[in-house]
Amino acid sequence: MTADVLDRRALNRALLARQMLLERRALPALDAVERLAGMQSQAPNPPYVGLWTRLAGFDFAELAELLTSRRAVRVLLMRGTIHLVSARDAVLLRPLVQPIMDRHVAAFRLPDLDAVLAHGAELLAAAPYSAKELRALLAEKWPDEDPETLARAVHYGLPLVQVPPRGVWGKGGLARHTVLGGWLADDPEALATEPDAEEMVLRYLAAFGPASVRDAQQWSGLTRLNAVFERLAGRLVRFRDEEGRVLYDLPDAPRPGGDVPAPVRLVPDFDNLTLSHADRARILSEPDRKRLFTVNGIIRAALLVDGFVHGQWKMEAARGKASVRIEPYRPLPAGVAAEAEDEARRLLAAAHPEAVHSVEIADV
Repeated sequence: MTADVLDRRALNRALLARQMLLERRALPALDAVERLAGMQSQAPNPPYVGLWTRLAGFDFAELAELLTSRRAVRVLLMRGTIHLVSARDAVLLRPLVQPIMDRHVAAFRLPDLDAVLAHGAELLAAAPYSAKELRALLAEKWPDEDPETLARAVHYGLPLVQVPPRGVWGKGGLARHTVLGGWLADDPEALATEPDAEEMVLRYLAAFGPASVRDAQQWSGLTRLNAVFERLAGRLVRFRDEEGRVLYDLPDAPRPGGDVPAPVRLVPDFDNLTLSHADRARILSEPDRKRLFTVNGIIRAALLVDGFVHGQWKMEAARGKASVRIEPYRPLPAGVAAEAEDEARRLLAAAHPEAVHSVEIADV
């Protein structure tokens, strides 16, 4: 074990480098989504902003096309939350995180669970249904059971994909689901992907390392990953953080020094940047976490200054107008307000090119 210690700023810059937040990268959107090991997509629009803030010349239509062509999908994955991933990664990751879903399903205590899942799979393989539609169909067969419980058991128990137009920029509509395997039936290469826990951990470290076992468990929602890290021991290097915790990493992964400049970035709601470590000090302080994360599970969009969360922001569009309001948590250093305004105006131009734009930076 090496004695090398990585301080908070070194960990911050390593994370930003892998998250493509030190400089925008010239990558296809699908490659970026895979490099990020998926993007949390509880709300449909944040991944568009997340890719825009990471990629040079990103066109929102590119991600929309990936979803409609089924090369990317939105599916329940890490932590039991909806993630945007490539078709291949959906097949790789979904069986690995099934224990998370099983815990939800077990709590429902349905006596005919296997039959419910089988019938749900049959229904959803035939056509995508909304939760309301699925509840009604399941209630026809099990009139004595709570329809909400039946539908939630199917939702967690089966590998389901949320189908377009949900998730397509500028489109609305109910969230409807179908069975993942059927949705990808015309993609035999993706369907041939084998679940591999070691690859999952390596992909996590590539996107979020250096990191501890607890960090990987926080990102995935899984427990008992120690054994996976032990099997990978010969392929990883080890560090320690300032608290003495062991951190694992890929030998050739970028670890720029803490003095590397970090530009202002607008990170969207629910971004995995702030959700994927047990110790979040590398990206935000505990007081700032309490402001960014709401009690009802909303994770607000974050303003990054010098690589760390420095405030929150929100974009709105209606009736031909689009605006960004930035709310710093502390006074902005000299020149940063202008940099943040420029970034916001570029985002508005990409997201709402036909609208009249405005940017407001709130007083602290």
